[in-house]
Amino acid sequence: MKHKLIILFVLCTFFVISLMTNSMGPIFPALIDSYAIGLTLAGLFPFAFFIAYGVTSIPAGILVDKYGEKRVIILAFSLAFIGAVTFVCLPSFSIAMFSLFCIGTGMSLLQVAVNPLLRQAAGPEHFAFFSVLAQLAFGGAATLAPLVYQHFVALDQASAASANYVQQLLPENMSWLAMYWLFAVVALAMVLFASLVKMPKVDKLADESAGALETHLRLFKDKTVLKFFFAIAAYVALEQGLANSISVFLSQYHGLDTLSVGANVVSDFWFYMTLGCLLGLLLLKLIDSQILLLSFSLSSLVCFLVAIWGPSQLALICFPLVGFFISIMWSVIFSLALNSRAQDHGSFAGILCTGIIGGAFISPIIGVISELSGELRFGMLVLLIPMAYIGYVALTARPLIKNTTLFSTKTASKDDGSKQLATTNTRGNKLL
Repeated sequence: MKHKLIILFVLCTFFVISLMTNSMGPIFPALIDSYAIGLTLAGLFPFAFFIAYGVTSIPAGILVDKYGEKRVIILAFSLAFIGAVTFVCLPSFSIAMFSLFCIGTGMSLLQVAVNPLLRQAAGPEHFAFFSVLAQLAFGGAATLAPLVYQHFVALDQASAASANYVQQLLPENMSWLAMYWLFAVVALAMVLFASLVKMPKVDKLADESAGALETHLRLFKDKTVLKFFFAIAAYVALEQGLANSISVFLSQYHGLDTLSVGANVVSDFWFYMTLGCLLGLLLLKLIDSQILLLSFSLSSLVCFLVAIWGPSQLALICFPLVGFFISIMWSVIFSLALNSRAQDHGSFAGILCTGIIGGAFISPIIGVISELSGELRFGMLVLLIPMAYIGYVALTARPLIKNTTLFSTKTASKDDGSKQLATTNTRGNKLL
């Protein structure tokens, strides 16, 4: 490993991506209170963030190919800084949409840029190990984000001098905006970090090349590509729909405080996802990935239904368990997708990452159904659709290459192994 500083930078980048992406869940109830809005309008906050992935994922790959990783990374953190500072200085509803779109665009650019950089810096022989470390960094930040939010709110509610200073920086009843001050400081620090380090020239594998726009348009006409595109969209919708609804649900149906209890359960949700990812790495060496995906899909469905229909004690347990069981979905869907085509993997990966746009629509849909029916529980039932679709994909996928297990009768070829090793999640939080 020649570039230890670059590896550290990439791991920090994964941490920052997760911190900024997964802070919306614990903050969600506070957004509703601060802007005096319903669930539908509140759903526009994650919409503004995740719609950026749909718009920029494919162009991001083209930008990286043309201008290089370093310039794109600096641009990405600069956009995140601008978005965060704008949000805290002008925290109106309309400005928030613009700011969150800027931050989301920055995160999209980063996820496309850093994976090839990690492979180059660590070396192909160490890539899998550091991909797991990146996964742990991502999961750690997602687990930490609700706890940081609790800390800032506690400061705001305290009578100490430090709390008075925090109050002077924030509008009244908007202590959650301290998170975006934190994002601004972190983004600026990462801009400086990226500017100072010398990044190696990345020799891209065929699977990491973005491909021409014409290739992307052609692939969008392929039924297999569309099938897995919607599977990725379904997964992100499921993940974000749950994370953004848990705290509000526990407050409405069980009278549990959104800060002291709800934020903790959201933190547990992400922590269990991290544990599930690690266990999934082991299980994929023992079980066919399609069987694992189907069994985890059914398990998540059962836990979800118990969480929304059962008593508070079960809800506190089962919501994090849903996180555990959906943890392997992104990785397995991504690998099944790329292993279902013999070529155009770089362009296909860009299209799959565009599926992150699924996180943009689910919260407004849950909000509309909840407000029309008068029941958040009925709105959350829409999450059964992505669960069912992922189960359908598990049953109907026809990969050209299956994952190798300890009980496999055939060993994948060297080329196939290299292909699978190169196929890491460009969100940076899972290893395939």
